[in-house]
Amino acid sequence: MSDSGVLHIKGRVLVGADPDGGVRDELWAVDGRITFERPVGARDVTTVEGWALPGLVDAHCHVGLDAHGPVDESTAEKQALTDRDAGALLLRDAGSPSDTRWIDDREDLPRIIRAGRHIARTRRYIRNYAHEIEPDDLVAYVAREARRGDGWVKLVGDWIDRETGDLSSCWPRGEVAAAIAEAHRLGARVTAHCFAEESLAPLVEAGIDCIEHATGLTEETIPLFAERGVAIVPTLVNIATFPRLADGGEGKFPRWADHMRRLHARRYETVRAAYDAGIPVFVGTDAGGSLAHGLVGQEVAELVKAGLPPLAALSATTWSARSWLGRPGLEEGAPADIVVYETDPRTDVRVLGSPKRVILRGRVIR
Repeated sequence: MSDSGVLHIKGRVLVGADPDGGVRDELWAVDGRITFERPVGARDVTTVEGWALPGLVDAHCHVGLDAHGPVDESTAEKQALTDRDAGALLLRDAGSPSDTRWIDDREDLPRIIRAGRHIARTRRYIRNYAHEIEPDDLVAYVAREARRGDGWVKLVGDWIDRETGDLSSCWPRGEVAAAIAEAHRLGARVTAHCFAEESLAPLVEAGIDCIEHATGLTEETIPLFAERGVAIVPTLVNIATFPRLADGGEGKFPRWADHMRRLHARRYETVRAAYDAGIPVFVGTDAGGSLAHGLVGQEVAELVKAGLPPLAALSATTWSARSWLGRPGLEEGAPADIVVYETDPRTDVRVLGSPKRVILRGRVIR
């Protein structure tokens, strides 16, 4: 790790998506913060050349969680380091039972925006992940997690119902509307895990801010999302696992398995239709449950495969994603969290998988 007093980034600094005004020739990091003014009399200057982006955003991951539940600090540290080395320097942790506040004191780890612990219906989610409650307690638990998180609350909007053998909504309209209103009163936004179709309209009409996965979007619900400005985080690298999950559950839940396969088959069409309708789309991997961390570059490539223009997919993990989460990009005075590449990521987003340099708070990490 470099402890240089001044870091000089030169080449092409991509400060925004505008092809005319979004590129600068250089910037400096002084005391961990960005400036576009050449420091006077600076000594011990380290120069890095290449194509620079703001630190990438993984807007749906889980630090402190694995397939079985909470993990120890050593494992959580490895998860955060893996994301960092992949260039993901801002993480929205979309639900975790672990206390990861200690990461905030580490200058060598990414910044995390937490949604607290998942809130799920009793026996309607993965074991050891969530608060499992009934609708009468929803408002109270949402208020609790709104106070504990970093401006987000995470609901489980649908999951397999063992009685019907298929995905179904978890919450009655009245209770979820009251819970979302309480979160908003406390200054928090609300997101929800949703695979299926039927849970979406009630959540959007109740005022939800974001939907995770959103594989159940249809011609009927896409205009509603667009009208209300509700964002989606598709997590396509996770949706790729649906056929395997369906194969594993087909013997017991054949309706569910068939539904999961159909959602998977139209995943790219769904994301492209959402983007074309003007729905905000952001990059998230769902790492930390059953998926490995460090997949942010793969998710951007998946969005391009789904039909997003490369610049839009890139913005979904950089400029627009940081703005959505209330964090700065490559701006005067902002923390110098920067990823540098050998070639132009706007031309080929696959370069995101191979950062040349990762810079965190003005220090060259790798």
